Amino acid sequence: VQLQASGGGSVQAGGSLRLSCAVSGGTFSRNTLAWFRHAPEKEREFVAGIRSTGSTYYADSVKGRSTISRDNVRNMVYLQMNNLKPEDTAVYSCAASTSVILSAMRQSAAYGNWGQGTLVTVSS
Repeated sequence: VQLQASGGGSVQAGGSLRLSCAVSGGTFSRNTLAWFRHAPEKEREFVAGIRSTGSTYYADSVKGRSTISRDNVRNMVYLQMNNLKPEDTAVYSCAASTSVILSAMRQSAAYGNWGQGTLVTVSS
């Protein structure tokens, strides 16, 4: 499975970005898909995830400001981020796995397939 993330950029606080991740290989519809982010001097953290059923999960830090979605025809996963804050600045990576149990989906170690990351910079 290969993942290719895109859509990052530089925005001012309060702005919006839509990240995209193209997934190829494997059976897309079976995957749990997630976005993680890694900011300088911080550990990688879960941002949002969507299971094969369409159920969505969010980190408290982005809940209400972000929406994860998937397109099982185009094999794409998206992260719409609104009202961005400087603390959202990070490299955002998409991840996929067909075997993530619900209790583990916020853990990066549960995902075996990763994209290369796209940088989001939010200025105040």
